[in-house]
Amino acid sequence: MTRKQRHAQYIECPVEATLDVIGGKWKGVILFLLMDGTKRFSELQKLLSKITQRTLTNQLRELEADGLVDRKVYPQVPPKVEYSLTDKGRSLRQVLHQMRDWGEANILNSP
Repeated sequence: MTRKQRHAQYIECPVEATLDVIGGKWKGVILFLLMDGTKRFSELQKLLSKITQRTLTNQLRELEADGLVDRKVYPQVPPKVEYSLTDKGRSLRQVLHQMRDWGEANILNSP
């Protein structure tokens, strides 16, 4: 998948490439929630109460296209769709935990 570079001077920058994949308001949170295991769309929507259905769908599609999330559709009525992390998605575990720890220490618990 070809990505648009936000800044011409950051071409081939690994930090920008990573932020393009996990950045934004919801992707990191979705990935963090999926670290606990497979979730159905409705479970994610309940856990992310302020996200719209359209935004959640788009974020999951982008994460799937980037190879971080696996989408499994069960052929039944009503349709059942589950999302889980791929090996590539699970490889972000340490990064996401460090982001959580930094946020707790420097944002949520700072004076």
